[in-house]
Amino acid sequence: MQLAVERSGDVQILRVQEAKLTYPTLSAFLTEVRKLVEGGTRKLLLDMKAVSYADSASIGCLMDIRRLLQEQEGVLKICGLQPRVETLISMTGVNKIIDIHREEDAAVRSFDGPQGKSDA
Repeated sequence: MQLAVERSGDVQILRVQEAKLTYPTLSAFLTEVRKLVEGGTRKLLLDMKAVSYADSASIGCLMDIRRLLQEQEGVLKICGLQPRVETLISMTGVNKIIDIHREEDAAVRSFDGPQGKSDA
């Protein structure tokens, strides 16, 4: 699982650097997110612009990540969705539960603003 971690202020940005986010890689993905949360991350932005395909198991994984952060009074947001992945997220209603942004800068700024606002 190819991931890169960056920081912007108090927001941890996790860049998914895989074209496909599917069942076989989700365990490693969730393990990395869990390490970040256990290390103190409370504001997590998933940059998914490299992901051109995600399966239904990915949706469950995103919800697990949201729940993990919520348990620690943290927040998950997503940015940079490719059209195909954005469609999957919209069809499953995840966009009503997890804040989605087109641009990373807007997503990072939104952590300090009213929760639940989306520019997608």
